[in-house]
Amino acid sequence: MAEFNYFNYFTEIEEHFWRKRGAHLLVSPLDWAILETWQKAGIPLGAVLKGIDRAFESYGRSRRGTAGRPLKSLAYCVDAVLDAAAEVREAEVGKGPEGHARAAAAELFSREELARYLDDGIRKLRLAAEQFAGVSQELARRFVEIARGVEEAKMTLDAAAAHLDLEELERRLTVLEDKLSATLTSAADAETMLVVRREMDSALAPYRRKMSAEQLALVERQYVQKRLFEIYRVSRLSLYYLK
Repeated sequence: MAEFNYFNYFTEIEEHFWRKRGAHLLVSPLDWAILETWQKAGIPLGAVLKGIDRAFESYGRSRRGTAGRPLKSLAYCVDAVLDAAAEVREAEVGKGPEGHARAAAAELFSREELARYLDDGIRKLRLAAEQFAGVSQELARRFVEIARGVEEAKMTLDAAAAHLDLEELERRLTVLEDKLSATLTSAADAETMLVVRREMDSALAPYRRKMSAEQLALVERQYVQKRLFEIYRVSRLSLYYLK
C-alpha cells in the first residue's frame, strides 16, 4: 500500500475523474464525501482509478451513455471501485510480509509548505473559538485546545532535524481532526443540521438504490462532516487536504 505514502490521493482521483468526463468541473460535496469514505477505508489509489475506468466503460454502454449524457457523479463508480479494491485484497492473500510492506514516506512537501498549512488551520481554529466564546465557553475551549494540539504538531517540523516522518505527523493530525469533527457536530444547532441533511438527501436521491445501507451510512457521515467544516470555516487538518 505504498501509494498511501503520498498525500495527493484526492487530487489524483479528482483529476482522473475530470479527464474521464472531459470537463474540469468542481467536485460536488457528495463526491468529496465518497472520496473521503474510500480514503478512510484504505482503498488504494490504483484500485480507485481502475474502478472509475470500469464505471465509465459500463456507463458508456448504458442507455444514458449511448445517448450522450455525461456521467455526473462518483456515486456511479462506488460498486466498481469496491470490486477493484476486493481484487487487490485477494491478490495480496498469501503474500509474505514483503507484499504488505510500506515504503518510507518521502518528504513530499517542504517544511515551509507544511508550516503554512498548519498555521492556516491554527488561525481558523482560533477564529472559531472567538466566534463561540459568547455562545459556549466549553466549545470555545475545545477549539483552543485543538489549536494547541496543531501547534504542538507543527513543532515536530523543527524537531525532525534529518528525516520528517509524515506518517506520524498524519496520525497526530487525524486524531485532532476527529476531535474537531466531534466539536463541530456539538456546535451545530438543529436548523443547521436540518439544512445540511436536506442538501444531502437531495444530492443522494438519484444514487440511493446503487448503494448498500453501509455505504450510504458512511457517505452520509462524511457529507455532514464536510459541510460542517465549510459552514464553520475551519480547515481540515489531515495532510490529504494539503494541495
